[in-house]
Amino acid sequence: MRWMFGSMLALGCVIGAGKQATADNTNNILITGYWPPSNEMLRSFSRSPMQNPTGWVGRNWEGRGYDVHAYFPEFPNGMAGANGRGVGDLEVDYQDTVTDWARIIEEVHPVAIITFSRANTVRGWELEPAAQRWKVNSGEANPPGRTVALYTTDYLAPTRPTDAALIAEPVGNIRNNSLPMQQIVNAVAAAMTPAQIDPFVQTYDPLNPAGFDFGGGFLSGYASYLGCWHHDLNAGPGSAYQCVAAGHIHVGGMTLVPDAVQATQITLRTLIEHISPLATICRADWNDSTDVTVQDIFDYLGSYFANDGDFNNDGATSVQDVFDYLGAYFAGCG
Repeated sequence: MRWMFGSMLALGCVIGAGKQATADNTNNILITGYWPPSNEMLRSFSRSPMQNPTGWVGRNWEGRGYDVHAYFPEFPNGMAGANGRGVGDLEVDYQDTVTDWARIIEEVHPVAIITFSRANTVRGWELEPAAQRWKVNSGEANPPGRTVALYTTDYLAPTRPTDAALIAEPVGNIRNNSLPMQQIVNAVAAAMTPAQIDPFVQTYDPLNPAGFDFGGGFLSGYASYLGCWHHDLNAGPGSAYQCVAAGHIHVGGMTLVPDAVQATQITLRTLIEHISPLATICRADWNDSTDVTVQDIFDYLGSYFANDGDFNNDGATSVQDVFDYLGAYFAGCG
């Protein structure tokens, strides 16, 4: 392989940094978990060797052109009492969650987001149509004609959200789910039995927000709001990293992990089909900079030599992947 690397360096000298094939989107899909089984079902999509020692499957998942990245907390001591906070990314704590969220968004620059959490249903796959900004203290005024409750306290003080950006949002402000909700429900229902999973869109009348719980006032509703909010801020084609869909799914607490894994895969396939016409992705943009330059070649080669360069998704990293990547690079996008 020494000859190849030398040739790539020479190629870089020839083409310089002038190949500016702009991509408006990354090809990264972000999925996040919470209490089991909503963390366990995402494990194969984690890039952390500690969480996923068998290896990340998210690179160009199923050859569909999108990389899937999962982040979630662990519960090594179960969920009883204070153990319910968990450890690691996105712990069940408002401050930890929002801090991790900011870092993860910068790492992934997602084109689409699904936040998952555990529900009080048995085997539900519950699409939440909207999230709201709940009150962070009792002195905040209700919006006209509505009564908004406080966020539920978490495990450690300070026990409610304290991030200035959320506090600046109006009490009761609503952010809508932009996932293909009914298509997801239909796809899951077509492939799985009610004994495995129960997919549905939660009933929601936008004209009567008082009749909806917006995913609850705890970390589920908070994570849902963060995801939908990021979409709303970055949905336009002029965004540096456009996000074309985001939303929340509540997973029944008694859902078996294999069934939850299957439903996650179906949901991702449906999401990718939905976003593909909306997101102009560029697989040659290996480093997700939104420009295709010689740096992408060097970064791809770094992945290749780290055995993480399966560009053609044939299950192995080989010299053919290099040729296929270069074909995409010289095509501008592909």
